[in-house]
Amino acid sequence: MYKLMTIAALLFSTDSHSMMRALNTAATGMATQETHVSTISNNVANLNTTAYKKQRAEMEDLLYETVTEAGARSAENSQYNVGLQIGSGSRVSAVRKEFEQGAPQLTNNPFDLMINGDGFFGVISPNGEIMYTRDGSLNVDSTGNLVTKQGYRIFPGVTFAPGTKSVNITEDGTIEVYLEGQIQPNVLGQIPVFTFINQVGLKSYGGNLLRQTNSSGQPIQMVAGQSNAGRIQQGALESSNVSIMNEMTNLIRAQRAYEMNSKVMGVADQMLQTVNNIR
Repeated sequence: MYKLMTIAALLFSTDSHSMMRALNTAATGMATQETHVSTISNNVANLNTTAYKKQRAEMEDLLYETVTEAGARSAENSQYNVGLQIGSGSRVSAVRKEFEQGAPQLTNNPFDLMINGDGFFGVISPNGEIMYTRDGSLNVDSTGNLVTKQGYRIFPGVTFAPGTKSVNITEDGTIEVYLEGQIQPNVLGQIPVFTFINQVGLKSYGGNLLRQTNSSGQPIQMVAGQSNAGRIQQGALESSNVSIMNEMTNLIRAQRAYEMNSKVMGVADQMLQTVNNIR
């Protein structure tokens, strides 16, 4: 009788450990899918945000408990051909921006600029830091400075004189202004394009702005249209690169995965109750 009770206690302990592990594993799966849905939600919310770059949640599996090592000895003259490892779930390892170019949206506004190809506009923040954006919906403030919607000046700083009749910005970023009574344009300056070795390493700041990080590397200031830098198109804006059909498909998959993990958690809980009810 004592032996039977000891065996039952061991079985109970093992099954309880397995069920608790199943609950924890399913919980990690639910947390992973919750982050996936949050990422999709942010993409959909920014469907019409100028030059928004969609994000993609990337998952990885967690540590494994190795019960039997593949290649370990199973008998005197044989070995296990396949090992026994039990996983502990999943987690989100990264949320990556995808920098595929969005479709052009023609506006015919001379202060709307779009980069055709790689690169970013430089933006001078109030504290003097250079930040970066693909959003070229610019304006002129009360003092004639070319600024973003937030009022930040575009690098290297462009100021239009009073009496400016029209503005022409070429593909290489050269700013030509026509003043009242002049036939030939004056060259006011040039808007550069910045590129990065690892642009996915840039940090989102909000307001369509990005910051450099150690991962992104240092910005490389280039003339638009040269080497791998994109050309500047005046009178157009870049649309978001979010595909609503892809996002809906991903949302359905994430929802089904979340439901399945919650189902696994429920089944594991029922099995644990069954074990606990054994007398």
